[in-house]
Amino acid sequence: MLTRRQLLRGSVVLGVGSHMTTAGNSPASAAAPDGRALDPRPNIVLVVADDLGYGELGSYGQTKIKTPVLDRLARQGLRFTQAYSAASVCAPSRCSLLTGLHTGHSRVRQNPQAGFPGDLRPSDTTFAEVLQSVGYRTGLVGKWGFGPQRAGQSHPNARGFDEFYGYLTHRAAHDYYPDHLWRNATEVKLAGNRGDRRGSYAPDLFRKRAVEFVKQRSDQPFFLMYATNLPHSPGELPNHGRYAGKPWPRADRAHAAQVTRLDRDLGALLDALPKGRQTLVLVTSDNGPHEEGGFNPDRFDANGRYRGYKRNLYEGGIRVPLIAWGPGLVRKGTTGRITSQLDLFPTFADVARAGLPRRLDGVSILGTLKGESNASPPNHLYWYRNEKSQTKRANRVENGSVTRLAEAVRQDDWKLIRYAPGRTRPNDRRSWRVELFNLSNDPRESRNVAAKHPLVVQRLHRLADTSWT
Repeated sequence: MLTRRQLLRGSVVLGVGSHMTTAGNSPASAAAPDGRALDPRPNIVLVVADDLGYGELGSYGQTKIKTPVLDRLARQGLRFTQAYSAASVCAPSRCSLLTGLHTGHSRVRQNPQAGFPGDLRPSDTTFAEVLQSVGYRTGLVGKWGFGPQRAGQSHPNARGFDEFYGYLTHRAAHDYYPDHLWRNATEVKLAGNRGDRRGSYAPDLFRKRAVEFVKQRSDQPFFLMYATNLPHSPGELPNHGRYAGKPWPRADRAHAAQVTRLDRDLGALLDALPKGRQTLVLVTSDNGPHEEGGFNPDRFDANGRYRGYKRNLYEGGIRVPLIAWGPGLVRKGTTGRITSQLDLFPTFADVARAGLPRRLDGVSILGTLKGESNASPPNHLYWYRNEKSQTKRANRVENGSVTRLAEAVRQDDWKLIRYAPGRTRPNDRRSWRVELFNLSNDPRESRNVAAKHPLVVQRLHRLADTSWT
């Protein structure tokens, strides 16, 4: 276990952890143009979609929205059926993803609002810092979300990313036609005014920059976080493509087109991957499907068969697609392993042969990817939710509680959700409204069995109590 100070001073050495490539298809014998042996470790690409629901891909049951590229990755790679985001809204989910700490331990625990931190601090360590420290060339394209609008300790370049192109703040990423983006520490002015559809469409710029990044010739392996803002609200894009003639409301046509455009953009990125080194690709989303801007997620069963939406701690708000792909690296098939996005940080470190910070809340799933073994999940998964904003469906499914502080714990097949009386966390356990579900026989969370299992409720209460720091 290594401290952040040790990591940044470069004391992490190769050889810690497992090597992912196998002798039969390892590129270890490849050489750089000057004759030096290339670093044999694989490249890593992490694709994080914005508000993409569990059921919005063909490989997860979608029939109305076409996603041929992602469906092909799922056929050729490993599809996870019990993968979870770290939170039910964007900022805390992405902070936990970056730092490997759940929302009871992480810095950013809710979307930006007065009185709560919305940036990263010097004590935080991201997976990019770890990978950078062991020789990976690191890049972030798209949504950062932990501003402010200037260089500093919470800027991507200060948090392990050698190259950055995109939005710095959380709110800026809601604008598909911005008047500026950031290239490292430089604000880059774009053609047109903010919101002007004649100007630059940000996801197109992100796709082009991501392709440029992976095409750069280097004898280093690279890590790219491709954090497009598709398909977040508003449903803005140059055209609705194949959905233009559908008899749906405009918002639904636009959302379907956004998802297919995300799929197309990923295809361009995959086509650009270098052939001389293996690449591990992981695709996921930051939380469940949104219902903003007039979009109706129920038209597409965007949450799959599950209850809830973005902002809910029911499965529909936090269960997300996760696809791993990499010829020669990742086995083909489907896995029901309970997997949190917190597991990605230690997995990246394992792939890169890197050490880890002193404390993380996830475990490496490298063995699962390779088909060698399924590492046991952590003892339990924990979520925290404290949002002042609300949407109609999310509020209705909670019987009007969506703006109340809530927590959830999953241990094995048991899942507890508890709601505080308001927006502060009570010390008295009796103040919480409690729901308990057994996901093995009630995956839709339709039967609250808390009254029948008081000992399970008590045990999961204790886990929720101790998960909060």
